[in-house]
Amino acid sequence: MAQITLYLDDATQALVDEAAKANGVSKSRWVADIIRTYAAHDWPQDCLALAGRFADFPLREEAPHTPPADVPRLIF
Repeated sequence: MAQITLYLDDATQALVDEAAKANGVSKSRWVADIIRTYAAHDWPQDCLALAGRFADFPLREEAPHTPPADVPRLIF
């Protein structure tokens, strides 16, 4: 198992201590769980559950494509 060293200020260390204690896990386990949660490349299940839920949501392909108007350039 790999090890990592973290340098935390006192306030952040206190947050980690409190959160780990509140969740009933070690600080190492709590930090590892947070890393797994936020470093994952998958969409959260609650976001995936929203797919297709909005029948009237316009798709990109359905929206009319109007190029932006050209803006006059400034002369230096």
